[in-house]
Amino acid sequence: MDTINDFGFKQRKYMPVFPKANGKTTVYIEGYPCEDDEPMSATDFHGEQINTLADQFKRYFAINKLVHIGIDSFIYYSEGDIRKCVAPDIHIVFGVSKYPLRRSFYTWAEGAAPVAVFEFLSDATARQDRTEKVGVYLKDIGVQEYFVHQPELKKPAEFRGWRQEPSGGIVEMEPDAEGGLFSEALNLYFRWEEQHHTHVRLLRPYLPDGTPIPTSLEEQYLKEAAEARAETAEARAEEEAFRRQQAEAELEKLRSQLAKSQQS
Repeated sequence: MDTINDFGFKQRKYMPVFPKANGKTTVYIEGYPCEDDEPMSATDFHGEQINTLADQFKRYFAINKLVHIGIDSFIYYSEGDIRKCVAPDIHIVFGVSKYPLRRSFYTWAEGAAPVAVFEFLSDATARQDRTEKVGVYLKDIGVQEYFVHQPELKKPAEFRGWRQEPSGGIVEMEPDAEGGLFSEALNLYFRWEEQHHTHVRLLRPYLPDGTPIPTSLEEQYLKEAAEARAETAEARAEEEAFRRQQAEAELEKLRSQLAKSQQS
């Protein structure tokens, strides 16, 4: 089976099913800042991780118009209180329109909260990411799952996740033998791989059957490989057709010679 088409089939098979939210798409609400006064500062390790994972999410969920993916943008979760605001590295919301893009996300206006949030640990925010934000995301905002990951390879590995139980309690997810975690909300499995050439411990998403969601570069390689296979198959088919024509022509020549010899 063709690799690209095979992945597309699995993509539709494993895509989560969810209802449309009861709010409306809201690009901006006056009085709620969409930027702060401090310039963004992140390491190359964080940039590589955020850009790669966000790109994978955007391409994977592209087939569903009701999935919003936010990258380092504000989430306001209490109407009238601009202090109730967070800006996770990546957040995913189901049931709301993908477009138009928002300046910030307002949970009460959209009628939905993120189903999953990802934070990538830095020296400045690691303590908050592991402690305070667990309650803020899962209790205060109503996020279903929250993950933290250390992308810098030279720092100790750390990939943790928390989930909100139906009863309202918060439990930390149990990693498997490879240190991976399964997201019930996204129906995806996550584990990291060491990329020594970039010194990044890259968190990667996989389909439930273990199929990796490719990066943009990997997807390009897959397409080129599929095209090369198609060209090779076409060339073989043309060669086979030419050989058949030659064989048929030779056979016809022999038949003609035989018929002439019998007439003489």
